[in-house]
Amino acid sequence: MTNHLGDMMFSKYILIIGANPAVNHPVSMVHILRAKESGAKLVCIDPRFTKTAAKCDEFHRIRSGTDIAFAYGLLNHIIEKKLYDEKFLKERVYGYEEIIKEAKKFPPEVAADVCGIPADEIRHIAEEMASAKPASLIWNQGLTQHTVGTSNTRIMPILQMFLGNIGKNGGGVNILRGHDNVQGASDMNNLADSLPGYYGLGEPAWRHFCKHWGVEYDWMLKRFKDKEMMEKTGFAHSTWKFGVLEDENMANNGGTKLRALVVIGSGMTTVSLLDLQRKAMDMLDLVVFVDPYVNDLAIYSDRKDNLFMLPAASQMETAGSVAATNRSYQWRSKVMEPLFECRPDEEFLFGLADRLGFLKEYQWRLYDIAKSKGRDKFIWPDDATTELTQSIRSIGLQGMSPERLKAHQENWHMFDKVTLEGTGPFKGDYYGLPWPCWSDKHPGTPVMYNDSIPVMRGGMGFRVNWGVTSPDGQSMLTNRTLPNAKFEGGHAPVSAANAESLGIKLTEEEKQAVAGTTFAMGIGNNILVEKALEAGLCPYGNGKARAKVWNWYDQIPLHREPIHSFRGDLVSKYPSFPDKKNLFRANIKYESRQKEKDWVKEFPVNMLSGRLVAHMGTGAETRSAKYLAEVEGEMFVEIHPDRAAELNVINGDKVWLHGTSGTKILVPVKISTRVDYNSVWLPQNFSGLDQGKSRLENYPEGTKPYVIGESANMISSYGFDYNSACPETKCGLCRIEKA
Repeated sequence: MTNHLGDMMFSKYILIIGANPAVNHPVSMVHILRAKESGAKLVCIDPRFTKTAAKCDEFHRIRSGTDIAFAYGLLNHIIEKKLYDEKFLKERVYGYEEIIKEAKKFPPEVAADVCGIPADEIRHIAEEMASAKPASLIWNQGLTQHTVGTSNTRIMPILQMFLGNIGKNGGGVNILRGHDNVQGASDMNNLADSLPGYYGLGEPAWRHFCKHWGVEYDWMLKRFKDKEMMEKTGFAHSTWKFGVLEDENMANNGGTKLRALVVIGSGMTTVSLLDLQRKAMDMLDLVVFVDPYVNDLAIYSDRKDNLFMLPAASQMETAGSVAATNRSYQWRSKVMEPLFECRPDEEFLFGLADRLGFLKEYQWRLYDIAKSKGRDKFIWPDDATTELTQSIRSIGLQGMSPERLKAHQENWHMFDKVTLEGTGPFKGDYYGLPWPCWSDKHPGTPVMYNDSIPVMRGGMGFRVNWGVTSPDGQSMLTNRTLPNAKFEGGHAPVSAANAESLGIKLTEEEKQAVAGTTFAMGIGNNILVEKALEAGLCPYGNGKARAKVWNWYDQIPLHREPIHSFRGDLVSKYPSFPDKKNLFRANIKYESRQKEKDWVKEFPVNMLSGRLVAHMGTGAETRSAKYLAEVEGEMFVEIHPDRAAELNVINGDKVWLHGTSGTKILVPVKISTRVDYNSVWLPQNFSGLDQGKSRLENYPEGTKPYVIGESANMISSYGFDYNSACPETKCGLCRIEKA
């Protein structure tokens, strides 16, 4: 998220695509409505008429999975009418010429045929958005959960760069997170393809953390089968099941099948192909769930042993930092001690580390920090927060000490709700110190990529993360100079090797202290970063954004039809990706699955899914809350009246929905014009029914929720993002039969 929720007050036009904040992010919707009251126009793009759409000035119904074609339709008209910011593109964007070439293939009439939004409406949106200075763009999982999800999340910032809306108050791209620490989980990289702080899995990154943690690199290497496995992307949330079910994936996993699964606080039934998750779970040697409530996946299991459900403490029973959607870190205080047998997460992790034989190495750095503060024992989570701010330099967490975060939390009334700026003793700070927060004197960065203000007020250019020259010989550095910077123009990330050439003066003692390091790799000091700030330079460089990513299969975003496309007639023109081997250790099908059959003949209805405002995630917690369960007490499927008439069903009738993988669910009908004739919509917040059969008997005594229902992901279609393996749950196909 480049900007923040309060910053929307500066917007003149807000385009919401692939998001339903009125339901999924009610707090953000308050800010959006305040922006509307201040004159911003709200425009909603969605396959379904949502509660957000009801509050917007305009609603345009799009066919799910066609966001790129829609964006190129906008860009085609913007380019044709010369409504784009040519100066911004030339100075700050690499590869935009390739985007112009692709956009020419999508005049509004062509885009309209693909995405379903009429050509005149596309022109209208393009002209109004281009004339609004500035315009903001919002998205969420409706944009990401597709085979082209990564391309979707590239084309929208590209659109905003063409309009010159990046790095501007009231502009930017604003991605709404679903829970209070989704951003923090991302920053700590609870993912399979990187170390904390997005450092990657290469040897330099491992050596950085080994040095920081005080362990030998060779010792760490011995924890893995070999160096290849140490640096290899692991299984993803969506692909682990294939590591159990498909023998061919053993070659991607060190020659063995996956044998154990440990789940800590992750809603597993929000992931597609629930039936395959169940099959894989029952084939494992060991399954462990760590959660305050019963994890929904557990009750689908038929196994009789080696499945453990360990009670974790809730957020009210723990303390520590969480990262909000805008990159601000906030301290969360413990309200009460854990009830009954519940334990905080760190106890489970320390216990696991102890049994695996490396607890001492795991905790060494924490004791070192405690000693530096005059204590014999470390304090959790305070010292752990200090540890991560010392090690994660890549995104600038150095300034987020627990002391500063606590002070912000305890004095939040001293910060402006719109600008995040502090007053009194916090004058100069931005609330929550949104990263990058480069040092204990840096205020944080409320708006990323704003190169019109000094770096010590949160200014920066685009990060230079791909080298200073592209493979085709073009400079990846901008010619723009940050205000008050001692070095003119763009520059590479600050390192010991280039510091003096950038105008940074180092003493002999400082040169020795930083020898061989970069701004992101320093251990034990923050000298390079602090010297860069003194010189008015952004530590991670000042360069150009990449509209063209030369090391990806689709170097620029391309429209590709969903694997299970409702428009089978467009598949040959816009085919899916070629099949991909070893994507998060699984061999994943794309074109071969798409061409397996004419899917729409057997499954003629487009299937959409989303969330309900009364329930969170899988609904495990909220369906166990009496009054929330009463508000939304039944799973359902929304069907257009004309489709319902053809099926001879009325409100409350039950239907079988058949998915493309041979599964089915039994759900009541809710007749609604919120969906079009070709689509149905399902909430994703239910579980506990398994293709018509109750699984209530599998809940431990005293843990049964008030409400159960079929899981939408029992029938979600096969499909995964080509880069991230994010499951394609936002478009698929199904067949409806009256029960």
